[in-house]
Amino acid sequence: MSNDRRIIVISGPSGSGKSTLIHSLLKKYHNFSFSVSHTTRSQRPGEKDGKDYHFITAPGFREMIDAGQFVEWAKVHGNYYGTSYGEVESKSNGDSYLLLDLDVQGAGNMKQEYPEALYVFVLPPDLRELEKRLVGREKVKDENIRMRLEIAREEIAQYSLYDYVVINDDLTRSYTVLESIIIAFQNRVSNHRQFIDKMLRSE
Repeated sequence: MSNDRRIIVISGPSGSGKSTLIHSLLKKYHNFSFSVSHTTRSQRPGEKDGKDYHFITAPGFREMIDAGQFVEWAKVHGNYYGTSYGEVESKSNGDSYLLLDLDVQGAGNMKQEYPEALYVFVLPPDLRELEKRLVGREKVKDENIRMRLEIAREEIAQYSLYDYVVINDDLTRSYTVLESIIIAFQNRVSNHRQFIDKMLRSE
């Protein structure tokens, strides 16, 4: 795969605040687009095909798997979810940056295909704060919270997969840190190769 793809992968346990940070980036940067996954789950009221998800049948999804059309995919609660090569290739050309919200497994699969992408892990300040956020947001039973915290521990243990960590203890500060990381990524040498080559060719 091309090393010139402009891809930003953001992960983090449920309750870390990564979705809020991603939304803020998409609101500010008009050349950023969000990766739309394929899924076999039912379309919910208000969702639009091609915007929220690419809705597809289970047989259709399996055909895409067999054809090698997914960078990463998983089966979650009986439904398939996946990121297609077509989605990645079409949205990370030229000056366009593609943002992906992936779990640790998906990020690992992406990194095998796109090692030059930017990988950022969003963390809560501590697990006690994460539990507090989950209780306040989800309003679910204790056993579900415990399960989510255990999943969070397993995800955090794989932090070395990522290039940078953003500790989301304060949303404004965390956004500033994330934006600084992305600005540095935008100015890496590979993103300016054509500009530099053109400069060297000029008289």
